[in-house]
Amino acid sequence: MAITAKQVKELREKTGAGMMDCKKALTANDGDIAKAIDWLREKGIAKAAKKEGRIAAEGLTRVAVSGNTAVLFEVNSETDFVSKNEQFLSLLDKIQAAVLANKPADEKAALELSTEEGTISDLITNATATIGEKISLRRVQVVTKEDNQFFGSYMHMGGKISALVVLSGKEDATVAKNLAMQVASMSPSYVSQKDIPAEIVEHERQLQLSMMQQDPKMANKPEKVLEGILKGKVDKHFKDQCLVEQEYIFGEKQKVSQFLKESQADVVSFVRYAAGEGIEKREENFAEEVMAQIKG
Repeated sequence: MAITAKQVKELREKTGAGMMDCKKALTANDGDIAKAIDWLREKGIAKAAKKEGRIAAEGLTRVAVSGNTAVLFEVNSETDFVSKNEQFLSLLDKIQAAVLANKPADEKAALELSTEEGTISDLITNATATIGEKISLRRVQVVTKEDNQFFGSYMHMGGKISALVVLSGKEDATVAKNLAMQVASMSPSYVSQKDIPAEIVEHERQLQLSMMQQDPKMANKPEKVLEGILKGKVDKHFKDQCLVEQEYIFGEKQKVSQFLKESQADVVSFVRYAAGEGIEKREENFAEEVMAQIKG
């Protein structure tokens, strides 16, 4: 019998299994939803839906470049062990190919991209079922450059951290990679101080001013001197947050700005992803976790 899209959708919602697996299950059971659910459960596919409540705070990031396009994305898992799993790594390869080819606007659009094995969402659901951990696509960013610009990319520890820089000026692959390594290592927030939002600078200025007003050493100093000290304190606070003001990790007491000048290059932008950053990891008692697995 013919299987309808409505039947596939219903089975997917009830089991969390991928579209292709749902269609196979329905075909094998003449469209009977209840029997199809049992069929999926017997094959271990339906268990994916049970893992939605878990916290996926591990995983890997990726950065890939093709012509004037680069992509960064992060796929999370529950444990660090999964990042070495061949199926998990294969999943990242498929996501990479799809996002590079289609340039999705965000992770929601990326999940809807088609591959030979179904959508990215299907692949993730199937991987969740097969691997036995919650797998999720957390974020995706597409970066494009002009013909007169060049990319630098770097992945640390197989993708625990991924960094991308866009540069202009004299193209040099070593310079580009070194700058990407700088971003990965030193985690700047801005290219330079001119990129910091005015309200953030003003907030820091008021904070430093308040501390200075409480400092007896600042009493009776001329207004002009106090203004200079205040500016110095604000600049110092933001120094390590700005890429060009950081100490260059491959140079002896050299700033990134000096290295760029010597290399006849400028940083246009950068992106840095670290796997699991910002995700609150649930602390669990190891003994309780083992017992939960035995009972499960």
